[in-house]
Amino acid sequence: MKKKSSATLKDIAKQLGLSTSTVSRALNNHSDINPETKKLVEKKAKELNYQPNIFAKGFRSHRTRIIGVVVPKISHYYTSTILEGILETAESNGYRVIISESKNSFEKQIEMLNTMIQFGVEGILLCLTRRTKNVKDILSVLDRIPLVLFDKVSNKIPCTQVIINDKQAAYNAVEHLINLGRKRIAIFKETENSFNSEKRYEGYLKALTDYNIPIDEKLILSTEDISVKQGKRLTNIVLSLKEKPDAIFAITDSCAIGIIKKLKQYNLRIPEDIAVVGFSNSFNSTIIEPNLTTIDQPGNKMGKTAVKYLIEEIENDSLSYKTIEIRTSLIVRESSFKA
Repeated sequence: MKKKSSATLKDIAKQLGLSTSTVSRALNNHSDINPETKKLVEKKAKELNYQPNIFAKGFRSHRTRIIGVVVPKISHYYTSTILEGILETAESNGYRVIISESKNSFEKQIEMLNTMIQFGVEGILLCLTRRTKNVKDILSVLDRIPLVLFDKVSNKIPCTQVIINDKQAAYNAVEHLINLGRKRIAIFKETENSFNSEKRYEGYLKALTDYNIPIDEKLILSTEDISVKQGKRLTNIVLSLKEKPDAIFAITDSCAIGIIKKLKQYNLRIPEDIAVVGFSNSFNSTIIEPNLTTIDQPGNKMGKTAVKYLIEEIENDSLSYKTIEIRTSLIVRESSFKA
């Protein structure tokens, strides 16, 4: 069956005996078109199911009012809360949003950025992949349209960046464990090239140093995929140590949940034997037993803030870039504290 083609301005104009320019001005509510003609054109457009081509319209006016968003993984809980904030604020300001996923691939990230530009977006919100080393292509995008980084950022890219204070958040998590009397605190983090992970690791080291707790390299474990599966695997490693940890700080909730599952398999008491703290306050942090102590990241607020600053840069060419920190908080639950 042949696909039905969309109605065009020419189709409306032909059926009404009007010029294409008159139909276009009527649909765009121009003041030089009389009300009767506007009603006639709008009725015919509805009858023919006419849909305006926003890209063609944008190229004519040099405004598409479209924002591009590129994230490593759309299905990630924290990312989904950020996207909710982006969509809500963008739409309330009259912008459409195109969302794409880099799948944590540097090459895919560059491909998506170029695709966004081809679509005529007026600005891009970007959460970097953990494998982003060469920023040359990103700087090229920045030369053409406004770009705001959020969550996973880089100090090599001179643009507005919306982040949390990962270092301070991790410090607060480890300090909480220290205040509970824990002295052998392990950390499960990502391998290098992850901005967030390295900042959280810095917070971990600073807390131990400030409280004069020796740093044991055996308690510092890294993995590329900081997941439930890897949380279980790394837990096996620290449990094989002669001097086991009395607490574990994981830089993601997923990893922390893997830790809890593995500790329960060994019939270790949580938090009495080993306390566990995660990071992000995901939905699953309140489902796992015991409930997970974690750092709350307000993703919705991050999304709203990032798109707010991007729109400001789109509409005010002279704005200078800045770094905005979103406040976090420690949510204490049963995995680290029993009343």
